[in-house]
Amino acid sequence: MTQRPGTRPGNHERVVELLRTRGPLTRADIARLLDVSRATVSNVVGALYQDGLIVENGSPGPGGPPKQGRPGTLLTLNPAAGAVVGIDFGHTHIRVIVADLAHTVLAEQLRPLDRDHDARDALRIAATLARDALAAAGVKQSMVLGVGAGLPGPVNTLTGTVGSSSIAPSWVGLRPAEELGALLGLPVIVDNVGNLGALAEVTWGAGQGAQVAVYVKLGTGIGAGFVLGGRLFRGSCGTAAEFGHMTVDPAGRICRCGNRGCLETYVSLPALLDQLRARHGTELTAVDLIRHALAGDRACVRVLTDAGHRLGTAIAVLGNLVNPDRVIIGGELAAAYELLLPPLRSALLRDALPFAGAQVTVCKGQLGDRAVALGSVVTVLHATARLADRARAVAAAAR
Repeated sequence: MTQRPGTRPGNHERVVELLRTRGPLTRADIARLLDVSRATVSNVVGALYQDGLIVENGSPGPGGPPKQGRPGTLLTLNPAAGAVVGIDFGHTHIRVIVADLAHTVLAEQLRPLDRDHDARDALRIAATLARDALAAAGVKQSMVLGVGAGLPGPVNTLTGTVGSSSIAPSWVGLRPAEELGALLGLPVIVDNVGNLGALAEVTWGAGQGAQVAVYVKLGTGIGAGFVLGGRLFRGSCGTAAEFGHMTVDPAGRICRCGNRGCLETYVSLPALLDQLRARHGTELTAVDLIRHALAGDRACVRVLTDAGHRLGTAIAVLGNLVNPDRVIIGGELAAAYELLLPPLRSALLRDALPFAGAQVTVCKGQLGDRAVALGSVVTVLHATARLADRARAVAAAAR
């Protein structure tokens, strides 16, 4: 990335992040929000403009210098500077979206997966879907800045390998960023689905404005992500927030991870459906469960109520540890939010320290099924500095 004398690389990322999260801003707005001088903002804006990453409303584009004498002019990320691919590898699906730098989703592809799918087959399917989505969006591969991908398991940030969890066993030990990158010929960033869902909700959804946000993804597995002061907390090697593998009963059921009594064995979608097979048969789905519960089916209501109590007790532990002001419920079971919330809230207030429990707002995620794929887009935008060479090439090609 172009860097002018007197500017720091961190300021470039901060300006890009601000425009990404808040939309169009003036130079004066940026200086105030980042608490830096207008001269610093002017230098940073000039560098980002040369890289083709930002434009002024009404400006001729990146071919000429920005009009720095007009501090009231709005600045935005440049939609023409490229596109980003976001991929959500769920337990039972692959979702791919293509978005431009103005955050507009240009195309989307979805394919079901078997829960115990082969990882390399899933990577090949994702690569095909990504190419199809780019074609549908009319975006050439040369315009793609990078690919973000979410996996429902821990990703070691030091080695890039997938760790053991409830993810399909064939993923364990793989380096999916390398393998997917080789299939697509593009730079790839991989993270846990809980982290990416959290990042998306804090950027565009129910977590906006939160100081400490906890995102809980309820579905085939249980995931989570922590955003502290606007930044993801991944731990020392990327395995923080493995919420579904918090032990809630040391003598409980065996989990797919090999431990006993993990939260996931009590409140994941398969665990809830298993309790209802005798009453509702083997074809019961999440949609059926929630529909029956809303209609007053006692067994379905009881299963969701028990799950809400378990979740509330576990979230209370997080409340005492990280003191969040926002807990966001996402994933497939978020559709049962109105049924889960009363028992969840009751257990949270009962088990958390009073000031911690009173501080937290529990809310439903706003981004639905797209949260992880959108978070995959955001994580690429967060890595703008690392992808600067690609951005410059894309901007040059667009001139």
